[in-house]
Amino acid sequence: FKEGVMVAKKDFNAPKHTEVGGCSNLEVIKTMQSLKSRGYVREQFAWRHFYWYLTDEGIDYLREYLHLPSEVVPDTMKRSANRPERRPPMGGAPRSGGFGGDSDRNSYRRPGMGDKKLGAGSDFKPEFRGGYGRGRGGPAGGEGGAGAGRGRPM
Repeated sequence: FKEGVMVAKKDFNAPKHTEVGGCSNLEVIKTMQSLKSRGYVREQFAWRHFYWYLTDEGIDYLREYLHLPSEVVPDTMKRSANRPERRPPMGGAPRSGGFGGDSDRNSYRRPGMGDKKLGAGSDFKPEFRGGYGRGRGGPAGGEGGAGAGRGRPM
């Protein structure tokens, strides 16, 4: 209750839990599963470890069950007196103009390339030479046609 968090390795055969003295790891896991089913803790599982966090209902339940005064709160609910200052994001100077501006987009382009049109030129004339991957591309009734080599009569 003091920290508001419980951790247990997913090892049901461990003889003792690392933090709770006198209990096997299985007893801790099953107790926390019972509290989870009642909505008193929230469970997270990562890298073969269970993490349980007390909910507000769980704090009230444990206060009543353990006969604790209301002044006693878990460390996770306490606000720290000195909050660290937010550091600026990594990657250099902050941007100006925010989202949606073209200034950021144009700043990384090479100089002199802003007016150049990209894409196919006016003299580009594509040719269609048949489908992609459809045999040899010969005439329809010829050797490389649709039914060639499959034993079907034409």
